[in-house]
Amino acid sequence: MRKNPGRRQALIDAAIEVLAREGARGLTFRAVDAEAAVPPGTASNYFANRDDLFTQIGGRVYERLLPDEATIARNQEGVQDTARYAELMHELVDRVSAFNSGYLALLELRLESARRPGLRAVLTERIRADIDANIGYHAASGLPGDATSVVLLYLALNWLILERLTLPGIFTEKEIHELVDIAVRRSLQA
Repeated sequence: MRKNPGRRQALIDAAIEVLAREGARGLTFRAVDAEAAVPPGTASNYFANRDDLFTQIGGRVYERLLPDEATIARNQEGVQDTARYAELMHELVDRVSAFNSGYLALLELRLESARRPGLRAVLTERIRADIDANIGYHAASGLPGDATSVVLLYLALNWLILERLTLPGIFTEKEIHELVDIAVRRSLQA
């Protein structure tokens, strides 16, 4: 297996695009090579097999969905109240929706994980770690609510993002904004 980390990352990023556009059946080494604009056979030199490629995508897509350091720093400023909580959730929905190919690839990975135990293990570990990190961040932030509020918002906003990306005509942007505000308020009432 090749060791060039920059090339490997570029191939994985190309694979995310292929997976989002073509689905799991369309994710081939040949398609990744074409998307990455590299010579045929390059991807097969970096990944042992499709399972390895799926697993690598599962790790990389989450790296790209995370907020950058500047966003994290901004999110820790100001009064940590319900309005601030709603602002953070709007930022999250917008950030994740902006990387639509990543989110769609993640949905494909979740479906594929039902058939690939190794991928399931990677996604389970990564998503559980993400949820735990969000709960930990929330506990330290001084925001209202508790761990259950975080989990309820995680579940609700993931589906809202799914609707926004796959069936964008269901809710207007105004309705999405209002739904995020309502989801925050209601999760805090529990």
